[in-house]
Amino acid sequence: MKVIILAAGYATRLYPLTLHQPKPLLDVAGQPMIEHVIDNLAPIDGIDGICVVTNEKFAGHFQKWADHYRATKAKLNFTIINDHSTDDTNKLGAIGDLHLVLTREKIDDDVIVVAGDNLFNVSLAEFGKVCRAKNAPVLAVYDVGNLEEIKKYNAITMDGDGRITFFEEKPQQPQSTVTGIALYYYPRAVLPLIKQYVTEGNNPDQPGRLVQWLYPRIPFYTWRVPGLWFDIGSKETLEEANRIFARK
Repeated sequence: MKVIILAAGYATRLYPLTLHQPKPLLDVAGQPMIEHVIDNLAPIDGIDGICVVTNEKFAGHFQKWADHYRATKAKLNFTIINDHSTDDTNKLGAIGDLHLVLTREKIDDDVIVVAGDNLFNVSLAEFGKVCRAKNAPVLAVYDVGNLEEIKKYNAITMDGDGRITFFEEKPQQPQSTVTGIALYYYPRAVLPLIKQYVTEGNNPDQPGRLVQWLYPRIPFYTWRVPGLWFDIGSKETLEEANRIFARK
């Protein structure tokens, strides 16, 4: 199984913190937030490679970080992939970056896809077990507790088996406070559909759009994230995550 970490954004809302440092390498409670992501993914059985897709501006930063991680923490197999975008005007988008990694690295394996700025405060080992059991796409979901917040994310409904029955990006009138987050499992058999999505010219940006396209075509399941989840999109959420993770 491969892990693909999406880290090609420019995080302009966090300027000046992210002018010279990519958001996933900003410190949270004394270590880069990407390391919190990896630490919680590490207990999942069968992971044999981690691809980090980034941009022209920050590819060197991630390579330096990966070399240091290998030397000081764990001998993980990292591949840093430069999508050669230079700013928001020519970025490939999250789905475009996912497709780039799958194509360039010739990946023919199950994949976990996660945003490099998603923070969890508990192990994701159970996510791995559910993915193996379903052998179908799985989306992590979280209750944000606020209908207004949902408008920034996506609206989702599931049946009794956790299968997605409705999904909409950026809903205007959400009915539930549960949302899908940027943690996905795609078994190897589904990878050709990701290629189809891109080659048909669909929106390559928000990764949830791929979920919205896939769930009417094939069974797509959900897994509720235990503990806390942070989407680090502002200085306020970064400061809150620092407080929470420092206590941990």
